[in-house]
Amino acid sequence: MAVLNQKSVLDMIKEFRRNWRTFCNSERTTVCGADSMLLALQLSMAENNKQYSGEFTVSLSDVLLTWKYLLHEKLNLPVENMKVIDHYENIRKIYDDFLKNSNMLDMIDVYKKCNVLTSNYENYANISPSQLRDFLSGRQYAVDNETDFSEPMSPISKHNRDNEKVQLLAKKIIYSYLNLLVNSKNDLALAHILNIPDRGLGREAFTDLKHAAREKQMSIFLVATSFIRTIELGGKGYAPSPSDPLRTHIKGLSNFINFIDKLDEILGEIPNPSIAGGQILSVIKMQLIKGQNSRDPFYKAIEEVAQDLDLRIKSIINSQQGDLALSTTDISPARPKSHAINHGTAYCGRDTVKTLLVLLDEEAASAPTKNKAELLYDDENTIHHNGTSILTLFR
Repeated sequence: MAVLNQKSVLDMIKEFRRNWRTFCNSERTTVCGADSMLLALQLSMAENNKQYSGEFTVSLSDVLLTWKYLLHEKLNLPVENMKVIDHYENIRKIYDDFLKNSNMLDMIDVYKKCNVLTSNYENYANISPSQLRDFLSGRQYAVDNETDFSEPMSPISKHNRDNEKVQLLAKKIIYSYLNLLVNSKNDLALAHILNIPDRGLGREAFTDLKHAAREKQMSIFLVATSFIRTIELGGKGYAPSPSDPLRTHIKGLSNFINFIDKLDEILGEIPNPSIAGGQILSVIKMQLIKGQNSRDPFYKAIEEVAQDLDLRIKSIINSQQGDLALSTTDISPARPKSHAINHGTAYCGRDTVKTLLVLLDEEAASAPTKNKAELLYDDENTIHHNGTSILTLFR
């Protein structure tokens, strides 16, 4: 059987984008790639364990076992002889609800929705369920990319691997900012960047936001935005109650929301998506490297990733200037801050949003991370940059 490549996956996602009105309520719905699917599953399993045993935790072996089962079950592949963890139905419900509330569709959802189309079916007709399973699980990369970890790494190899990890971290952070800008309901993206750079919004702040979001049945970003906007626009009469847990995080939340506002204003004020995209990346870059040593690997990685993505945005726009040229006739002006509480519904800078969605779709179609333990549990990648593992944040 032929190996499924990234182009085939991207063609499938493009078909979904062309028919988004048929499949979802928002043009800003984002696609959840393999790594994000696995993170969402991990959180869902931890939440399930909390409901049944009182502890928000889950082992790597259980996550990988359920990941394998989930791929088969969602793709309607045989599961008769596969092990399944207890309460799988509840885990699946939590997983589905998490994606729905985050305005995301995972890769299998996109595949299933595209399969119901009657037009242009040839674009992805050659993708079989087993091919998509192998792509998402990383099975097709296992042979070619195996590394012998039993042998000690040389200093040069370790240096290169450390640089690669920093590069991946920089990429994850910038993509998360872009993801939240496009889809303000994406709690997973917000978790990656709420306290990067340091805003004093660590685990305690995230936990308080998460509880408030759950109580109000809103996204975490919308809770933070409405809280800060009420204080900024409401005056003394709208000051938060002394018992409000978010009160202690006003400074950090204000910093975060105002920064996202700045990015959102670029979307609405600059009609040219190439210029707008470049400015958005530049503002994110300057925020992340401010106060950093220019010789620091993280500083260099942020600069390199921002430059690469800027070039990629220009390439995307150039490739669309033929028969798929982006229309600039339906751009709405940026809304004033008083009306910007729900960034997910603000209809401005549509051309730039569409370009950023292409960029995010390409990232979603990337090959999954090989080291699952590092992806799911390793705090080392982020702790030096004021981050915490996703599981720890949501605990």
